[in-house]
Amino acid sequence: ILFFMITGFLLYGVVGWVLEILWTGLHSLLKKDFSLMGQTSLWMFPIYGMAVLLEPVFLLLAGFPPVIRGGVYMLCIYVVEYGSGWGLQRFAGVCPWDYSQSKYHIHGLIRLDYAPVWFGVGLFFESIFYHFLF
Repeated sequence: ILFFMITGFLLYGVVGWVLEILWTGLHSLLKKDFSLMGQTSLWMFPIYGMAVLLEPVFLLLAGFPPVIRGGVYMLCIYVVEYGSGWGLQRFAGVCPWDYSQSKYHIHGLIRLDYAPVWFGVGLFFESIFYHFLF
């Protein structure tokens, strides 16, 4: 079981990094920056890797409709995002993201308007689990 947890942690970490680089690169279009420069932080790898902890939730929710599963994953992602951001600020003095410029932020650590994004990311990570790890 340890092998599968390590494999999942590594896979989710890499996939999360790739998604974040794509997201930030495409987001630059809104600023008319056609370099499409994407970025991430080394801190993000273990944060995305923690999606391995969602695997029991994937199994628990297997029979539920996607709207329920995505909603639960979204809430779990918000908890991890807030907790890891708070922890990084408290213990390392830094947080790789700052959402305080958003109208819908909570303590600059989460953005409520990202709910559809986290909903989709949760379902995407679920599909990785069922297609590659399970």
